[in-house]
Amino acid sequence: MADRVRRITGSVPDTELPPDAGALLQRVARGDEQAFSALYDLVSAPVFGLVRRIVRDPAQSEEVTQEVMLELWRTAARYAPDRGSAMTWVMTLAHRRAVDRVRSAQSATDREDKAFRRETTRPFDEVAEQVSTRLEYEQVRRCLASLTDLQRESVELAYYRGLTYKEVSELLDTPLGTVKTRLRDGLIRLRDCLGVAR
Repeated sequence: MADRVRRITGSVPDTELPPDAGALLQRVARGDEQAFSALYDLVSAPVFGLVRRIVRDPAQSEEVTQEVMLELWRTAARYAPDRGSAMTWVMTLAHRRAVDRVRSAQSATDREDKAFRRETTRPFDEVAEQVSTRLEYEQVRRCLASLTDLQRESVELAYYRGLTYKEVSELLDTPLGTVKTRLRDGLIRLRDCLGVAR
């Protein structure tokens, strides 16, 4: 008779309503495997859909969905009906797990990229660096020697001792404008001597 009523009216009698996820979670918390099977049937598709939207990779999405279902089995006792619906709690777990997977994958990619970059960069050649530095030092000394005594003294005070233009002016007892002119002219001569492009 119930089958006939269902076929005719298309409705489900009250005794055969789909199970409530909250009630199922409470039964799963007590270790009821049949309740877990029913819960799995009820929530696995929405969980997979959410995870798939976040993770995007189908195989990874299936893995994450399985992890969520396992977490439901292990942590069903943590569900608190007074804090929200069971479906909201399940979907929150799924969302967190999916985001964790995406972050983990991104971290792995970043580590691989960093390792690859480290491997492809040439090793530091200390001897070549010292030779290059020494040659630059000699070239700067040679170019400084080509300046007039007044220019060289102004450049050395400003750039090697770190004095301001005003402090150089006071130390040399020379007007500030004159010091600036000497510095500008000296730097132009240094630039030309060192072959620095503008």
